[in-house]
Amino acid sequence: MSGILYLVATPIGNLEDITFRAVRILGEVDLIAAEDTRNSIKLLNHFDIRKPMTSYHEFNRYDKAEVLIEKLEAGSDIALITDAGTPGISDPGEVLVGMCVERGITVVPVPGAVAGINALIASGQNTGRFAFEGFISQDKKERNHIIDRISSEERTMIIYEAPHRLVKTLILLRDTLGEERSITICKELTKKHESFIRTTLGEAVIKYETEEPRGEYVLIVAGKSREEVERQEKAVWDEISIEDHLRKYMNEGMSKKEAVKQVANDRGLPKREVYDISVQLDK
Repeated sequence: MSGILYLVATPIGNLEDITFRAVRILGEVDLIAAEDTRNSIKLLNHFDIRKPMTSYHEFNRYDKAEVLIEKLEAGSDIALITDAGTPGISDPGEVLVGMCVERGITVVPVPGAVAGINALIASGQNTGRFAFEGFISQDKKERNHIIDRISSEERTMIIYEAPHRLVKTLILLRDTLGEERSITICKELTKKHESFIRTTLGEAVIKYETEEPRGEYVLIVAGKSREEVERQEKAVWDEISIEDHLRKYMNEGMSKKEAVKQVANDRGLPKREVYDISVQLDK
């Protein structure tokens, strides 16, 4: 019978944020796979957990996953932990989980801290709908694809960034989304010097071009507002006449009545005004 892979969330700063269940699971498994064993040993020592550890990180995620799979299939229970927070989010744990699912090995999440969610709920931004972007790729083609996508994103966006790339990313976001787009810059989450800077992308660039970024950052960026979406949608129709707008829909198979209604809706005009123009099409 195969063992179980436990995805154990660990504190992102404050050690008091670990759960009773996480401590118990870490003390019961046969092996702990850690992103950085040197870092994780401090956590385990703090809670007096004496279990063998092995490294599982970005650079060995495929080869080491095979080794861990063999141990799981032989019946060993393994806990996967990251340096801080929940494994499997923007880290190599995704690979191991995928392989376990493919081979029918049980995967059990042990919930706890997630930097992105903690940043989001305290950001002051809209939390009803949000999109997790993680770290924006440094590959030019992939980065351009992501930026093109978020330029039209209406949901609040969660973005992770390292200090040495913060300014570059803020400039990219400013140039894509505009200087006035709202952003909350979060760092040192759950730690003594935890901070939330609520500002605009334009002001954020100015701040960090003169102030050296330190620590890991979570950026909570407002999505495109409904008003902005409506303005852009209407702006598209300003490029053609109302007559051509009507012809477009009628050529697509709409009746004149349906086209009048749709054009009035597109442009935010009274239907009577559009109808009067539609009458001219028959002359």
